[in-house]
Amino acid sequence: MRFLHTSDWHLGRSFHRVSLLDAQAAFLDHLVATVLEREVDAVLVAGDVYDRAVPPLSAVELFDTALHRLAEAGVPTVMISGNHDSARRLGVGAGLIGRAGIHLRTDPAGVGTPVLLTDAHGDVALYGLPYLEPALVRERFGVEKAGHEAVLGAAMDRVRADLAERSASTRSVVLAHAFVAGGEPSDSERDITVGGVAAVPAAVFDGVDYVALGHLHGSQAVTPRVRYSGSPLAYSFSEAEHRKTMWLIDLGPEGGIEAAERIDCPVPRALARIRGRLDDLLADPALARHERSWVEATLTDPLRPAEPMARLAERFPHTLSLVFEPERTEGDPLASYAQRLRDRSDQQIAEDFVAHVRGGAGPDGAERTVLYGAFDDVRVDAAEREVSGR
Repeated sequence: MRFLHTSDWHLGRSFHRVSLLDAQAAFLDHLVATVLEREVDAVLVAGDVYDRAVPPLSAVELFDTALHRLAEAGVPTVMISGNHDSARRLGVGAGLIGRAGIHLRTDPAGVGTPVLLTDAHGDVALYGLPYLEPALVRERFGVEKAGHEAVLGAAMDRVRADLAERSASTRSVVLAHAFVAGGEPSDSERDITVGGVAAVPAAVFDGVDYVALGHLHGSQAVTPRVRYSGSPLAYSFSEAEHRKTMWLIDLGPEGGIEAAERIDCPVPRALARIRGRLDDLLADPALARHERSWVEATLTDPLRPAEPMARLAERFPHTLSLVFEPERTEGDPLASYAQRLRDRSDQQIAEDFVAHVRGGAGPDGAERTVLYGAFDDVRVDAAEREVSGR
């Protein structure tokens, strides 16, 4: 059975205030064309269909058109909600839409109820695990600790229990939206850290033949059977080196992955990150290849140049982001402060602040727990707002 695995469409998102709606429409055209040309048996969409809980009307219309086209093609589609989606909104009408072959899995209660497809070799059970916010689903899954590993483990227990009741020849696929250990993140994913832990081990998904993941925006294989499709478009300059693709997965008659092929997505405009002094960037002939790209320019001039954006735009008319990182000496306190903050989490920065105001003594275990709780409360409140659409 052949699957097309995609995720993280983020319909309605812009790129540094540039609308991506046309590029997202072009991607969906490409997806439908690939489904038909490559004789795909089912489409797997692993969450973050929309960019926010209450998407703009233009994004909803684009989504609606895509669903109609997939239904008309007669190709089953299984789709889960991600941490950017409002599960309740995305799941409205799921029962009726399911009759057209579009299976929306947004309710955590349904994780152990698969979509069943059949080919010449028997059944394939496709289980949809929507994004599971630990604080909101912990009691429903009967776990004591509100963590991603605990709730995903409980959800997978339900999947394995259902599989155990089926024929031994039943093959299995799970769709999930999570940060799995070994995956490489980018700057454009929303933080889902709980209690200082963001990632779950791939072993959580043991017992199934293929795991179609969403959340991380880079296409990658955590293991041969656990893969991220990545987003179809770049949503931050940290993705400048990404190759944006979908996975075309051939599941063998006994459940093994017979083939995994990356299908390239259309690129609306290349991304480029350039760095140096302004005059050097404007004169460097090697940068000619970036003159039609979306550009993020990091200026290292010791003093901020006059009208830098206007001057850059003369050569790079699609410059969207301007960053200043002046060259500094090794002992410069501003340089050392920036270095300390780089690649550090909010929790680590808060702990550093405690150590600073105390003259060197960082938080003890109890205080660290309070900080974890404060950051978790803020994140859970944001998640509840997403769910309710407030």
